[in-house]
Amino acid sequence: MVTPTQAVRLFRINVTLIRHGLDEILLVVPFLRPLRFLFHLSPWNWFGRKQAPLAVRIRVALEELGPIFVKFGQVLSTRRDLLPEDVANELARLQDRVPPFDGAEAKRIAAASLGAPLNEIFSHFDETPLASASIAQVHAATLADDPKGGNREGTDVVVKVLRPGVEKQVRRDVGLMYLAARAAERWWPDGRRLHPVEVVEQYDRIITDELDLMREAANASQLRRNFERSDLLYVPKVHWRHCRRNVMTMERVYGVPVSDVATLREHGVDLVRLAENGVEIFFTQVFEHNFFHADMHPGNIFVSPDDPHNPKYLGVDFGIVGSLSPSDQAYLAENFLAFFRRDYARVAELHVESGWV
Repeated sequence: MVTPTQAVRLFRINVTLIRHGLDEILLVVPFLRPLRFLFHLSPWNWFGRKQAPLAVRIRVALEELGPIFVKFGQVLSTRRDLLPEDVANELARLQDRVPPFDGAEAKRIAAASLGAPLNEIFSHFDETPLASASIAQVHAATLADDPKGGNREGTDVVVKVLRPGVEKQVRRDVGLMYLAARAAERWWPDGRRLHPVEVVEQYDRIITDELDLMREAANASQLRRNFERSDLLYVPKVHWRHCRRNVMTMERVYGVPVSDVATLREHGVDLVRLAENGVEIFFTQVFEHNFFHADMHPGNIFVSPDDPHNPKYLGVDFGIVGSLSPSDQAYLAENFLAFFRRDYARVAELHVESGWV
């Protein structure tokens, strides 16, 4: 049963799509296809409209629709095998260049949460964000001197602040996802096999964890301990005294975005070694530590060019982490071995044995 609030939200989603000339997306839904003729009869299509390129319209519409839709765009941006290049490039902007909220509001939220005027904690706090994403945005700051708290004056940090009202927006749209999943499970022929409600439940847990920056700080600290003596990955230090559920302060790191290949080449970074190190980091996290960064899109990975012949990765944004059961580890390992051996029959067997097929 659709509630009045959900009906209003669905209406606004449709209006947003129409305003950006994305009406045809609505007609991808199977039970709406018979109404395709209405698209051509709609008044807003009678006259030519000056519009931005399709890729830009998709990105802007997702930004306007809020965190859940931005997250969807972020996931899609990593699948360049499925998207036209222009769409993939635009969606990549959602990784860390979502329109920010007011920096003065970020300062107000941080001061209220930390329980002290910001000038007592930071000697400098930049109102212009370094990066802005779907759930939070990040501001550069410098710690003030605080011998009792262990702060060293002049230490560069970043302060991550949750977007105001983001929890309410997420809960509203996750409710719509549950509604769609239950309808799919009931009416879609493949619904029961694909378990859409379980998929939404898992996403619900992930996004709820992302809304708690204390949990993210704990994730970062654990990952830092795991790689403390590593030359492959550096994880910034968390400043726990200045962390709350909606504010997190951690060491600022400087590096080149992993997607900026041209700059990496300018620094003479050994790209083959960089790729090898990345694979080693992945296997170490998954099979040795069984605790891995689960949101490693290009906006969260930087490279230190200090030692170009043995480049080190710099990780940020630890809101999503994961671990695997022994059976899942074995399944993944055997799949890798089968792929390396080009034994695709074994890959198919593993999928059947696991229950995925």
